[in-house]
Amino acid sequence: MEYYKSDMKLKKFLHIIENSSVFPVIYDSKRIVLSLPPIINGAHSAITLKTKNVFIECTGTDLTKAKIVLNTMVTMFSMYCERKFEVEPVEVINPDEKSVIYPDLSIWNLEIDLPYICRSIGVPLKENEVISLLAKMQLSAQSQNSKIQISVPPTRSDILHKCDVMEDVSIAYGFNNIPKTKPKSLTQGKQHPLNHLSDLIRSEIAMAGFTEVLTWILCSYEENFSMVNRKDDKKTAVVIGNPRSSEFEVARTSLLPGILKTMGHNKDHPRPIKIFEVGDIVVLDDEKDVGAANQRRLAALYCNSNSGFEIIHGLVDRIMEVVGLPFVTVGDNSGYYIRPSHEPEYFPGRQASIIVKGKSVGAFGIVHPEVLARFDIPDPCSMLEINIQPFL
Repeated sequence: MEYYKSDMKLKKFLHIIENSSVFPVIYDSKRIVLSLPPIINGAHSAITLKTKNVFIECTGTDLTKAKIVLNTMVTMFSMYCERKFEVEPVEVINPDEKSVIYPDLSIWNLEIDLPYICRSIGVPLKENEVISLLAKMQLSAQSQNSKIQISVPPTRSDILHKCDVMEDVSIAYGFNNIPKTKPKSLTQGKQHPLNHLSDLIRSEIAMAGFTEVLTWILCSYEENFSMVNRKDDKKTAVVIGNPRSSEFEVARTSLLPGILKTMGHNKDHPRPIKIFEVGDIVVLDDEKDVGAANQRRLAALYCNSNSGFEIIHGLVDRIMEVVGLPFVTVGDNSGYYIRPSHEPEYFPGRQASIIVKGKSVGAFGIVHPEVLARFDIPDPCSMLEINIQPFL
C-alpha cells in the first residue's frame, strides 16, 4: 500500500482497502495473480491480439452498480463472440457461502398508461405508434388491458421509472416534431430575492472602488482552518469523502481563505488593492434533507502600506446604509452596532463584530500577521465578512 501512495492515478483508490485486514485478490487455477482490485491488474491477464477466451470480472463497493457495469460489458462484448450474443455464466460463492450466477441478464417488466405518455409529451399517440417508437429505443412493448407492457433489457439500465419510458418516446418521436402550445396559465418570473440583494450589494461595493473576484467554493482543509487560525469543531465543515485533489478537500465555511489566496497571488499589483466577493459558503445543518445548507456572504479586503482599517469600517457603514439599517447604541435591536470581538484570524484589539437586530452577522478587522505570512502577503490588510441573508 505504501508503494502505491506515490502513484497519482492509483492512490485515490487506496482508501477502499487500505485499512482492511484482508485484501481481495483474483488468481487462476495455478494461483497466478490476475488482479488486486480495486488497485491494479496483473500483466498475466492482459488481452492481446491472440486472445480467444475472455473472462470479464467486475469488482466494486456497490453491488448494484457493479451488476450494471458487468451487464453492460458482457452485452456489448458479446457481439464479438464466435457465436454472437452468447456468453457463459460464472458461479460466484459469496462470503455467506450462497451461490449466485452472474451475469444476471434477466428482463424486468414495466407497465405504463398511454394517457400518461400523451399528456406528458403533449401529443395524441395511439398504442401501436408508441410501441413502434419504443422499438426504436431498444424497448420491446405490447398492449395489454389498455396498458402498455414494456420489457426492459439488461442493456437499458437507465430505465428506472415510467418517466424514463416517456422520455424515450419523446426522443424517438422527435422533440422538433412536438407542436408548440401556449400554457393554460400565465406566470411572471422574477429574480430570486437573495440574488437581487446580492446584485445590489455588488453594485454598491463596486462603486466604492472595489474589484469583484470569484473563488472556488471548495478549498483545502488547511486553507479553511489552520491557515486562518481556525480549528475544526467537526460540526461545521462539509468534508469531501474522496477528493480528487488536495486543493479541494472541504466546502469552504468562510470567504476569507479565497480572498486571501487571491491577494497572495496578486501581491505584485499596484497598491492599494481593494477586492471583494459575494458568494456562498456551506455549513452542516441537520435540519436540511441533504444535511447541509448554503449561506450567502460578503467579504472584502483592503491592502496597502497601512492597514486601512477605517476604509473597511466605512464600507461596513455604507452597506448598512444601503440595506436601510441605522446605526444604534449597544443593546438597541432596531438597527446595527459594533462591539469588540475575538476572532482568531484578526489582530487582537483591532477587530469588531457586527450586530444586527441583536444577532451577530459578521466581523471585520486587521488580518493577523501570522495569517498574512501563511498566504505570502507582505503588506497589512483589513477584511470584513458578513452574512447578508438576514438583510432580506
